Amino acid sequence: MTSPDPVVWLAIVFAGVGTYALRASFLFLFERFGDVPDGVETALEMVPAAVLSALVVPAVVAPEGAIAVIGNGRVPAALVAAAVAWYTESILATILSGLVALIVLGAV
Repeated sequence: MTSPDPVVWLAIVFAGVGTYALRASFLFLFERFGDVPDGVETALEMVPAAVLSALVVPAVVAPEGAIAVIGNGRVPAALVAAAVAWYTESILATILSGLVALIVLGAV
């Protein structure tokens, strides 16, 4: 096993320091100026959905690296899971329904 390049370690350290500084800036900024503005609060509420979509959609639509919608069993399984999530708002039901749909469709 070869040792990692020092540039990689430097990039990791800078990314960590940058992430910490960004998070800390919100704490210090809003502690000093008071409440979080409504626009910022609304934008921050949308971040988890955006991040989850950015992680899930490529895994569903392009599991092999190339976009494949037709003949891809993950797409209908994801639609089943999305419908269950919409109606039940239960994480466990969503996961189980998506898993069952994947198994039934043979996409596992």
